[in-house]
Amino acid sequence: MVNTLNGWLRKIPAWGIYVAGAAWAAWLFYLGLTGGLGPEPINALEREYGAVALKLLVAGLAVTPLRNWLGLNLIKFRRAIGVTCFFFVLAHLAVWVFLDVQTFARVWTEIAKRPYVTVGFAAFLLLIPLAVTSNNRLVRKLGPLRWRRLHKLTYPAALLAVLHYTWLVKGWPLEPFVYMTIILALLALRIRIRIGRVAA
Repeated sequence: MVNTLNGWLRKIPAWGIYVAGAAWAAWLFYLGLTGGLGPEPINALEREYGAVALKLLVAGLAVTPLRNWLGLNLIKFRRAIGVTCFFFVLAHLAVWVFLDVQTFARVWTEIAKRPYVTVGFAAFLLLIPLAVTSNNRLVRKLGPLRWRRLHKLTYPAALLAVLHYTWLVKGWPLEPFVYMTIILALLALRIRIRIGRVAA
């Protein structure tokens, strides 16, 4: 069953993720312009972009555990997932900066003043080198070992991102804690896999 699914997945081009991501971002922006996101479209658009970025971050973290534990091979899609995730992070940040806050002086004040903004911005900074090095030329220049070590920044970035989301949402809704649980579980699986390889 898994081999059949892997064979089917090999026929799907990775660039489809970029197209789908761009189309979804444009659709959400259109909804914001036309009133489809409710009475507070800027806030809603900002959160929608952030939510998609978090989902893609989780998807990227799940690629290796799915391969190692279930045999499902999604490696060919990992770069596209990561780059599309960063695109939505940039969109999330751009809506906040240019449509919500609107002045750069206030942006830095918000980053320094509000902890949930601070950790969210820290997650963004950690993702920058990952996005910059997500191309074949820099993979070759860094070498596989250094590249893999650099891309472990995904782990603290994911933790900071879900903390940002949990802190941002008021009250005690279930969804942020579901994301937190999934991310912690995926990181724990990676640690367990690494320990198993060292022991072997």
